[in-house]
Amino acid sequence: MTYRSTLLSASLLASAVLAAEPLDARPMTPEDVAKLESVGSIEVSSDGQLIAYTTARLPDITEGEENGSTKQQLKLVNPGSDPRDFLPADMNVSGIEFSPDGRMISFLWTKDDEKRAVWGIPVDGGAYRKLAEIDGANVGTYAWAPTGTALYLLAGPEEDMERTGESKAGFNAIVYEEEAKLNRLFRANAGSEVDAEPVQITIPGYVSAFKVAPDGRRAIIESAPTPNVDDSYTKKRIHILDLTSGRITAVVETPGKIEDVEISPDGQQLSLVAGIDMNDPAATTLHYVDIDTGTFRAINAGAPEATVDTEWLSDGRLATIVHVGAQSRFRTYDAEGNRLSEVDPRNLILTNVEANGNTIAVEAHSPMHPPELFRMDGDRFVRITTHNPWLSEIDFGKQRTMTYTARDGQQVEGVLIEPVGGAPRGGAPTILNIHGGPEAHESNGWQTGYSKPGQVAAGQGYAVFLPNYRGSTGYGTAFSKQHQGNYTDPEFTDIVDAKRALVEAGITDPDRTGITGGSYGGYASAWGATAQSEEFAASVMFVGISNQISKFGTTDIPYEMYNVHSRAWPWEDWQGMLEVSPIYHVDKAETPILIMHGADDPRVAPSQSYELYRSIKVRKPDTPVRLVLYPGEGHGNSRAAARYDYNLRMMDWFDTYLKTGNRNAAMPGPRPDLPSGTTGAASDDTDD
Repeated sequence: MTYRSTLLSASLLASAVLAAEPLDARPMTPEDVAKLESVGSIEVSSDGQLIAYTTARLPDITEGEENGSTKQQLKLVNPGSDPRDFLPADMNVSGIEFSPDGRMISFLWTKDDEKRAVWGIPVDGGAYRKLAEIDGANVGTYAWAPTGTALYLLAGPEEDMERTGESKAGFNAIVYEEEAKLNRLFRANAGSEVDAEPVQITIPGYVSAFKVAPDGRRAIIESAPTPNVDDSYTKKRIHILDLTSGRITAVVETPGKIEDVEISPDGQQLSLVAGIDMNDPAATTLHYVDIDTGTFRAINAGAPEATVDTEWLSDGRLATIVHVGAQSRFRTYDAEGNRLSEVDPRNLILTNVEANGNTIAVEAHSPMHPPELFRMDGDRFVRITTHNPWLSEIDFGKQRTMTYTARDGQQVEGVLIEPVGGAPRGGAPTILNIHGGPEAHESNGWQTGYSKPGQVAAGQGYAVFLPNYRGSTGYGTAFSKQHQGNYTDPEFTDIVDAKRALVEAGITDPDRTGITGGSYGGYASAWGATAQSEEFAASVMFVGISNQISKFGTTDIPYEMYNVHSRAWPWEDWQGMLEVSPIYHVDKAETPILIMHGADDPRVAPSQSYELYRSIKVRKPDTPVRLVLYPGEGHGNSRAAARYDYNLRMMDWFDTYLKTGNRNAAMPGPRPDLPSGTTGAASDDTDD
């Protein structure tokens, strides 16, 4: 692929966010990232007087806390008062709900060595107690009957004692994608005592989620033929279940992916966020569904936007959160699907909405903070929580959206974080941070995480640009389909064009531009270090793709890949599929590349990283390359130590090769420097 000389125009849009520089401001560090806390899930009581929510945080291993995965703690707030803790700090809970009468908050919790069950605690204080359980199985999700007299529980399969015995005897072979274990649905009485004999309700296929209608007679269930991930993408459908007879009365035969589904207050229709066809890369279009017949119709098909969450209001309106490019909107519709109102939250990126009574609560983040809890007051969003007050100490780089013109004339948007203090003459070292999917998008909100350089890089003098290259959501289905059937172009040429626009705008040093990303962003990072090596001074690849042929045989989503990415099978054009694989271009690989991967990744097998590493080591022995594997981690790191280690390694690699612009520098040591006390905490934590 050759670059056609084109005038690249970059327009810096009017969404700049400038932080007032605090006294004694300091740059953000990987240690700061390790202790970030945010809002998890939110629920509003039936009268709108209380909001329950969870906070999500990892153990702060930099301060000696025991390594582990994300923990959630229950909080309660009256919209006019300060939040308060509502359970002991060591309780890790999920699935919070209010009972229908509003007197109790229920939640999922695993006590000691017991199975996960439904627990509850009175909102006016008192002891928590177990409400319902399924003997020998974890409860995955649950719902209250509208009367409050029963709970519906979706639980795991019954234990196969014969197989358990065989496994203990050493016969523990895994039969891949066979012997599917399906979830079960139960109805348990909700009284003063735990129902010892919940009644099982027959459900079709592998049910992953459900909701109970306001009349209590019906439920909507999300079901796929098997638990295979590919089926969840390509074959999951909404079923209407009669809870009395156990009969399926209707199936919503949407052809594409499905996401958020909600039941209207009168129980007559559903709001459903779904794809418009089987080739739609993501569920981003709002649909209305007749609950009696399962017939559906799209409300905003073709619009250059993505619907991300919905919630019916008590007066029959539907509240939605819509992402329009890198920004967000709060929009309402009437029961017929007519648009009623729209609010621009300005510098907030809304992600989740919950409502009851006269209270509308939203979860939102911004360039200055991770997700926090807000409530609507007219057309304003009033902040309720502040979980990281120390962020006031941080000297933030200026952040804004930027639009540029790609070589074929397509307008492409992204999020730019400038170095603290601005770019120097000649441009700053710049990291292009590429999102995965590519059916996802970057918003002009919080952009710092363990694998996202964000403000940590800005504090060290880097610019960071996050492009919404073709294939991204937020700009309409037509835009997200532009990459299909043609891996790497225009997707990865859009990334190079972003670099050219940043250089022209005086932000970026063309000789000190790096690239990083995970999954599909890892594919882009591998491509940037091989086929486009002349463009990038350093690359950090995470759970990325190196060989499109072998990936097909090792991934758990082959049909999803075919439907929304390749639109062709490898055997239809072996050579073509090979030529869009980074390993094919290793002869050009001059870019120092750090390759990191979860050792147990089912989506992109670790062998993809092995292949690229070995190809570079053998064919280009003078090119710096390192492969780091994270035991027990999958398609992304979940534990505190693995995340912190990743962040340290990423920044160390860029400091060594990108900041200096020296591709021939000696590799940094194989182990990052850890703060004193970090290695004193160890854990074999196996929380879900």
